[in-house]
Amino acid sequence: MKRVEKKTSRAERKARRPDEILEAAFEEFAAKGYAATRVEDVASRLGITKGTVYLYFPTKEVLFQEMFRQASTSSADLSTAIGSLRGSCADRIRGLLLISYESTANDRKTRELLRLSLAEGTRFPEAVDFYHGKFIAPTLAALTALVEQGVKSGEFRQDAAAHAPDVLASSIFHVAV
Repeated sequence: MKRVEKKTSRAERKARRPDEILEAAFEEFAAKGYAATRVEDVASRLGITKGTVYLYFPTKEVLFQEMFRQASTSSADLSTAIGSLRGSCADRIRGLLLISYESTANDRKTRELLRLSLAEGTRFPEAVDFYHGKFIAPTLAALTALVEQGVKSGEFRQDAAAHAPDVLASSIFHVAV
């Protein structure tokens, strides 16, 4: 019995091309960084010409920015996981730190985006802002709320640690880097 493979239409291939380019760009930028990555490298990874890449992304800078945005959307939604935490404030803080660590350290895209935002932050400050807004700020907001709740309920003392919950989260991002 012959296996029949469905042929992809030209329109379908064209519709998928930007995502394919962005995925190849992610691999190249993650491996080499912004400065050492050439558009030709991204194109050759896909077996296309660099002109095809420029058809969808007019500059290497735009390619990097769009790659960053696309790779960020594939990462786990922290707010859903944070909302599912149960137990005492201390238990929920431990859970939050574990979820944050796992989503940063165990997810290659999230980890590489953190590394790229640090490495390329002076060239692309909007990438740093984007990463902060997508990953760091929600974690810090949830952590701050849990610490405040713990202080209010008497589970935690009102001391210096209650005023600096970002210190708790900093170790997660430090280990991931």
